[in-house]
Amino acid sequence: MTTLDDIDRRILHVLSQDGRISNVELAGKVGLSPSACLRRVQELERRDIIQGYRAQLNAAALGIGFLAYVTVGLSRHTKQEQADFEAAIKRAHQVRECHNITGTVEYLLRVETTDLPAYKHFHTEVLGALPQVSTITSYIVMGSPKDERG
Repeated sequence: MTTLDDIDRRILHVLSQDGRISNVELAGKVGLSPSACLRRVQELERRDIIQGYRAQLNAAALGIGFLAYVTVGLSRHTKQEQADFEAAIKRAHQVRECHNITGTVEYLLRVETTDLPAYKHFHTEVLGALPQVSTITSYIVMGSPKDERG
């Protein structure tokens, strides 16, 4: 386990909110000199605590108007079935996240499409056509009052 002090946690919090903040501004927000702040950020990167920086995209501006979380159960529980399913999901541009989970199903997907007809096509022609899939349950997102994904 990695040990972080309060300053490291503050740095990570600020960077998770704004990965493009200048080092000078970040230093001011966490109470360090710019040089000390830069050393801390570089050390967090070196230790692989900070793995990268991302742009937060405007889904509506990109034509993404439909979001669903989808649980998927596999018909057989073998390593090969999982590998084949995961390979197919990696090719599906509509799937933004894929998580192997515990419980009554094997996977949880975050699916983004332009609209309901596009989701229906994905559900029927892409996901539903995979031979490994036995169950699909869709949870349509109506709003997101809190979303802290980086």
